[in-house]
Parts: sequence; structure tokens; C-alpha cells
Amino acid sequence: MKDKLLLDAFSALSLGVIIVDAQYRITLWNDWLEAHTGLAASETLGEDFFTVFPDLQCHRVGDAIRQAIGNNLSALLSQSLHRSPFPLYAEPARPAARLSQAVTIVPLGTAERFCLIQIVDVTTTVRRESLLRDQAHELLSQSLSDGLTGVGNRRYFDLCIDREWRASKRNNKSLSLLLIDVDHFKRYNDCYGHQRGDECLQQIATAMRNALDRPTDMLFRYGGEEFCALLPETHSADAVEIAERLRTSVQRLDLPHINSPNRIVSVSIGVASHNQQQHTEYGQLIQSADDMLYVAKRAGRNKVATRQPQLVKSL
Repeated sequence: MKDKLLLDAFSALSLGVIIVDAQYRITLWNDWLEAHTGLAASETLGEDFFTVFPDLQCHRVGDAIRQAIGNNLSALLSQSLHRSPFPLYAEPARPAARLSQAVTIVPLGTAERFCLIQIVDVTTTVRRESLLRDQAHELLSQSLSDGLTGVGNRRYFDLCIDREWRASKRNNKSLSLLLIDVDHFKRYNDCYGHQRGDECLQQIATAMRNALDRPTDMLFRYGGEEFCALLPETHSADAVEIAERLRTSVQRLDLPHINSPNRIVSVSIGVASHNQQQHTEYGQLIQSADDMLYVAKRAGRNKVATRQPQLVKSL
């Protein structure tokens, strides 16, 4: 009576239960396993566990079963490391993805050794965690990107320049910064309206982002019509060439701007590179780039300016 009651209890559980003896023969197989493997108890009882599940012979599950029977050791196999060791499906007749599983293996008995294997379906939990991770990633992405242009926002720039500045100092690597201003943008808005102005900024951001061909280079909207590009491990000469590429990418958009001397939308760019003697903090690097930006503007705009001997450059 007690044995039947215990068997009924195991059958009623909403988790898989297997008991194997010291010879690895299956002595208990509950209804939950029948439902998710498609194998009835009559097909598995008395069978060698590793005949029923040959793929687990050299798996962590097989090792844990041998340790439980041979050395009286328990084991917990988390779903994060061993997501789906058993071939269990929501509908075994139409197998798709395996159920995600958490597996516990416990030694039983003293004189005669057995091993209890418990399998919990954690598929819903895994999906929920994945959804929460995706949502958290999306929220983080939204909090660090500019809503209009899709490039990094000022907050993200502050985080990145702090990180890259410390890396530059620690590794004695170069770091360059470009400050970029859309020429006569107020006149553009006054002439074409703010909606066209927003569209103009979006096109400029896309063009410059596409012109940055190294994955380590980062573009940000610094504020209003100002952008900046952070160029890790980039010396001044290379930074100037990248700045020229960005300036040219905007010029090639050929966006009409009747209130600009060149009659098209253009940008001015100030270039600064980390100098151990001149810059003791990244605020000084930003100031140097800002100073060069104003040099480019005073030289007639649509130019790149740097502290190199050739101060102002324009293609």
C-alpha cells in the first residue's frame, strides 16, 4: 500500500523523476517523463539508463550519476551551464526545441545504493529571463542613444571618454577627439523649418557614422547641431584624415542651404589628440578640440583644423 502511494505521489509530481540502481538500471520512471519523452514506463523500467540516454554516457549528467552511486555525492546541474541535457519536449510526437532543464542528482540508500534524478522544466523561466535581458538592453540602448539621430548621446559620450581616457593613460596609447559643428545651422532652420532641420541632422549623422569604418570609432551627438567622434588609439595625423572623410561625407550629401556661402550643408571640425604634456584630464582634450573647431570656423567653415603645422585643411 505504501509503495503504491509513493509511486502515485511520484507520478503526480510536475517534474521528471528517475531512480536508477547501482547497476544503472532504471527502477522508477514517472508519468511526467512519459509525457515529455514519449516513452512509457513499461519501455524503460529495468533498462540500462545509458541505453535509454546514450548521449549522457560522457555528459556531466553521466558523471554525476556515477559520483552519486560510487561516492555518495549529490549534484545540481543548472540550466545556464547544462540547458537541455535530456531529450524532453513539450510534445514528443512533434519535437521542436528541447525543454530547458534544471537537473538534481541525489544518492539514495546505504547498503544498496540508488540514485534519484529530478528534472525540472525551467523553459518559462529561461524565456522570461531572456525577455527581461532584452528589455534591459533596449532600455539601456535608449538611454545612451540620441532619440533623433540614433548615434550616442551626450551621456554616452561622457561615459566613453572617461573610459577611453583612462585606457589611454594606462596603456600609453593615443586618443583623438573630433568636435563637429554644422555650419550656419540656425540659418538653415530659419529658412527651411525645424522639421527639415531634424531631417538634415539625421542625414548628417548617418553619413558620418557610415564614414567611420573602424568598429572602435564612436560618433555622438554632443548637443544641438554639434557632434563629436571619439577615436581610440588614433594619432593626430590619422585623426585629421578621418575628420576629412567625415567632412567630405557631409559635403557629398549635397543638401541645399541657400543661406550658406557654399549653398550646401557643410560641417566644420576641430581635431585634438591626447598629449601627455598638454593634457592632464580629458576636459583639456575637449577644450583643445573646441579651440580647433573655432579655428576652422574663423577660417571660413567647411574645414578641418588641428594643432599640426598645417592648421587648417580643406579638400
